[in-house]
Amino acid sequence: MSSEELKARAQALRAAGKTPKQIARELGVTRAVVTPLVRGVAVERPNRVRPSDLPLVGCWISRQWSNGLTITDRPADWVDDRKLRRMAVGAGLVSVVVARADGDSASVCGFLVDTYCLGVKNAVPPATSTFDDLPYFLEDFFAAYESGMIEAPIELARHLVFGAVDYARELGFDPHRDFYSAAPHLGTWEPPSRITFGLDGKPYFQQGPYDSPDRIMRTLDKSVGPGNYHFTTVTMGG
Repeated sequence: MSSEELKARAQALRAAGKTPKQIARELGVTRAVVTPLVRGVAVERPNRVRPSDLPLVGCWISRQWSNGLTITDRPADWVDDRKLRRMAVGAGLVSVVVARADGDSASVCGFLVDTYCLGVKNAVPPATSTFDDLPYFLEDFFAAYESGMIEAPIELARHLVFGAVDYARELGFDPHRDFYSAAPHLGTWEPPSRITFGLDGKPYFQQGPYDSPDRIMRTLDKSVGPGNYHFTTVTMGG
């Protein structure tokens, strides 16, 4: 078998869903030979429904989500509280939940989004919930906010979550690891976002309980330069 034929057969088997180990066994070569041949080949999963193809049950976002942000050509259904008091509860730290119907159950995931600096700080991978239990999930997820949540279009959730991830990456920050398993529920992302992130367009780091302020500010110094961002840190008592 020529090298080109071996490559073509390996890639065809990978596209059909075979693992590199299975391909190596079928072609009679080692896995070390197969791996570079199939790297980057998309795997077809014909019997698997994409999460974004599941019917949308609902999308919910915490109030004050737009506080400090600028929105270009804002759609009429991107609503928020009328009064956006600077640094109100919910400003800069937004929760998003997406639920889709998966048979007789709901597939639910969530995101905690720092719209001022760090992007997706936390995410809840898709979990199965009964439709009767969904209101309790939402109540718990939004419990930290004074004014609760609002129902929102999925397009707004995409622009908030994906847009914040893009913004944070420009600053040098990657999203939480569970973002990648939850993101397919949002659907396909087509940048750029309508939203200008940062507090009034400028990075603003608000220290949370699990943040490393020294590391984060070193990253901001490198990406935007000292003096080109705002920050609030907390002194931890002994």
